[in-house]
Amino acid sequence: MRYDLVIFDNDGVLVDSEPLSNRLLAGYLTELGHPTSYEDSLRDYMGAAMHRVHDLVEERTGRRLPEDFDDVFHRRVFAAFERELEPVAGAVGVLEKLAADGVPYCVASSGSHERIRVGHRKTGLDRWFDDGRIFSSQDVGRGKPAPDLFLYAAERMGVDPARCVVVEDSPLGVRAAVAAGMDVYGFTAMTPGDRLTGATQLFSDMGELVDLLV
Repeated sequence: MRYDLVIFDNDGVLVDSEPLSNRLLAGYLTELGHPTSYEDSLRDYMGAAMHRVHDLVEERTGRRLPEDFDDVFHRRVFAAFERELEPVAGAVGVLEKLAADGVPYCVASSGSHERIRVGHRKTGLDRWFDDGRIFSSQDVGRGKPAPDLFLYAAERMGVDPARCVVVEDSPLGVRAAVAAGMDVYGFTAMTPGDRLTGATQLFSDMGELVDLLV
């Protein structure tokens, strides 16, 4: 394989959480007097850390979200995960192949450590990710599109950023990977390819990924 480390985004790449979380986010913002459609949420917040939601709402309206916003939102998300969350089709096969071939991999997500672990437990992906393979925007000062999270993951895994490839499905994540000096494969299952500007390669079926990386 041409890379020494495969870095996966989590939401929308490993777990099929983006439809669930963005519907809930749009609904909650609308409840609070910030009318937001599902499409608005995907456009503005997909792939972002929670601080981006706070920052954009305040920038646009001059009003701050409630102090318990994150806690309430995450309770709703985790409840939805328990009811409905599934792994992204083909993700298990990719992880099985990488593990069998001894290819190092990890996850670097804008989501919190708790969100990552709840999703992995529900979908059975926790068997593939011990604590040493999980990195969150909580670990760094700035979330995507800053490169900090991907650079931190590479450092902790002991791999030169130039030898890493990132698997992403959001424009913010692609920008972060490019800024980190890494190749990035853009997953277009939910995001049109023309929004993943800068991606090294685009693909629409997770089952294709291993062959593309060789």
